[in-house]
Amino acid sequence: MAKLNQIIAVEKGVKSKSFQELTQAHQDLQKPALLAGISRAYQPKDEEGEQLPPESTRVQLKAEDILRSTAKTLTRLFDVTATKDWANISARADVVVDGQVLLAQVPVPYLLFLEKQLTDLFTFVKKLPVLDASESWSLDPSTDSWKTEPVRTIRTKKVPRNHVKAEATDKHPAQVEVYYEDIAVGYWTTVKFSGALPARRVNELAERVEKLQQAVKFAREEANAVEVTDQRAGDAVFGYLFR
Repeated sequence: MAKLNQIIAVEKGVKSKSFQELTQAHQDLQKPALLAGISRAYQPKDEEGEQLPPESTRVQLKAEDILRSTAKTLTRLFDVTATKDWANISARADVVVDGQVLLAQVPVPYLLFLEKQLTDLFTFVKKLPVLDASESWSLDPSTDSWKTEPVRTIRTKKVPRNHVKAEATDKHPAQVEVYYEDIAVGYWTTVKFSGALPARRVNELAERVEKLQQAVKFAREEANAVEVTDQRAGDAVFGYLFR
């Protein structure tokens, strides 16, 4: 008796083969020349007339034959798919994380759904914003966000100054050069706030998702190890359709 994972393994190949053969059959049936045949003999008008050999073209393709071969090809596909789907009804397994059953007796279709969702969730978690590691952050209860320690910086203002390069004389005015000097005029006290997450938190979340992903995969493998009963849906379907 086959197991569900064995049926799943061959299903893709059966699908591909049936699709190729059905496509080929469809294309062949669109070629009238393959379906047509002819047989003709020539008889001259009198005995002295020219003798010509008979001509014939055999029918190369019969629609009924195509129907039979198509039914045979698709019957295999219908049977394999039915066997898988019937087995999926009873194929179940527990999702176990750290020795604890997180989800009990989960059917295969839902396990497949979980795998897809967890893959997307892992991508989501890995792209969560992370606090700038160059700063020291602490949680601020009043804003429910992270903040840095206050940093005091000086605010300066450029003040013009005169530099006398040459004193005035009775013949020449003084030579004065203007320059600007930064003078402290006040202080900024800055506290940065952030709604991002500590790297530790993001890593913990990613680890949990990965752990659950592994548990779901193990559960799927366990569920897919169930023995299956071969289904014969194809004969019933095509016995009705092409009889």
